[in-house]
Amino acid sequence: MPGFNVLSSAVDWLPWGAAAFGRAREEGKPILLSLAASWCGSCRRMDDTTYADPLVATAINRRFIPIRVDVDDRPDLSERYTLGGWPTTAFLTPEGEILGGGTFVASERMRTVIDQVCEAYAASGERRVADIAETQPPAPGPAASDVELHDLAFATFDRDHGGFGVEPKFPLMAPLRLALDLSTDAAPSYREMVEASLDAMGWGGLYDGVDGGFFRYAADRRWDEPHTEKLLETNAALVRLYLDAGAAYGLTRFTERAADALRYIQTWLADPVDGGWAGSQCAADPYYAADAAARAALTPPAVRRVLYADGNAQMASAALHAAAVFGDDGLRDFALKSLERVLLACYKPGQGVAHAAGAGRVRGLFGDQAAMIAANLDAFETTSNVVYEMMAEELAHYAVRTMWDEAGGGFFDRAGEPREPGEHAGDVGLLRQRLKPFMHNCEMSHTLRRLAAASGDNEFTALADRTLAAMAPLAAAQGPLAAGYLLAVRAAGLR
Repeated sequence: MPGFNVLSSAVDWLPWGAAAFGRAREEGKPILLSLAASWCGSCRRMDDTTYADPLVATAINRRFIPIRVDVDDRPDLSERYTLGGWPTTAFLTPEGEILGGGTFVASERMRTVIDQVCEAYAASGERRVADIAETQPPAPGPAASDVELHDLAFATFDRDHGGFGVEPKFPLMAPLRLALDLSTDAAPSYREMVEASLDAMGWGGLYDGVDGGFFRYAADRRWDEPHTEKLLETNAALVRLYLDAGAAYGLTRFTERAADALRYIQTWLADPVDGGWAGSQCAADPYYAADAAARAALTPPAVRRVLYADGNAQMASAALHAAAVFGDDGLRDFALKSLERVLLACYKPGQGVAHAAGAGRVRGLFGDQAAMIAANLDAFETTSNVVYEMMAEELAHYAVRTMWDEAGGGFFDRAGEPREPGEHAGDVGLLRQRLKPFMHNCEMSHTLRRLAAASGDNEFTALADRTLAAMAPLAAAQGPLAAGYLLAVRAAGLR
């Protein structure tokens, strides 16, 4: 499969698209959709065991239309079909409706599940499935007050171990950024929240003290049981957070931790010749459990050398920020070269940026456009080169033209018009529903205000206002991520 290293070829995987769904309808079979990631240890184990089992593979090939999707390559599909984590094992109708599913399924259990799904599908296969294109998400409730949202943002703060929630524990950026922002208003409790969390993450199990860099998340609330994959986006966001906290509080340990994470990124993920950053390094528990001397004799975990537009844009922004903090002209130049390389590979005039460099990549995802607009504004502010500002405007106009919700405000996650002949061939199943991503829209509100200031075009300010207003009734359902809305409100100077 393009974009994913399938360790077992026993299952005859098909790519997502109209052809696979058409075959399912013609043959009257349900679909087995496998969502996986190249860096995911559990995904590799399922390939090595369940999908490598000859009995399981034969049954899947005979009774299902099997589709494999890489979640890094298709975040739009992951958003719609992930069921609790990765790997996701989802069973679908030929129309793309979810029949059921879950995460990791052991081979013996899979044999039973296959029978159960096929029997249930046969019993209901004659019924007409509702057109999922007409399915609407639940209507948002009334907007909560800022005080209510503030309480939601910080309600799950773990006072014993830092961070938010119990387990699994992810490094949630939005509530920590809000706490950092509020702590500058002489509120010591917020500073304590930030320091406790950054200390726990940066000097606990979430950080690799040998090679450097942050793991994606921890299975326990103490951060002691990390899932050992390392993602570019996670590390880019944390580098910037540690730098900002170090500057705000005058704490060199945070600045130094950011520098060490940056060392990891530049050593393991960066392309030192042409620029750009790889998207991930695979999980490998035995390797990361070893000390420096033992690791020297081991094969390092594989790095996936795909240049994703959103991740590279976020990393370019973080690197430009770090270059300013450290006075590092070489890092600044590398960040600009990387941004330009990815733009050259992904951008098409009038069609925005593709999700990744290379042929056949999905195009027209809002997250890529939003991240690239912000990165180009950072490059413009760093260099005063108007070409970057013009690119930011071009991408913003594209997003407005193809993703803007004129009726309700805000941006959908996917473009709503064909980008080039045949490109909508994959718009089957739940892709017919366009979602409105909360965090991307909150961040875009702030980015549009920056773009208005850089370009002098106040229409971007009006769009920012409408975007923020559209997110207000959605914020109360976001838990700690409600902080993203409050950050946008504060950035707008509205509170």
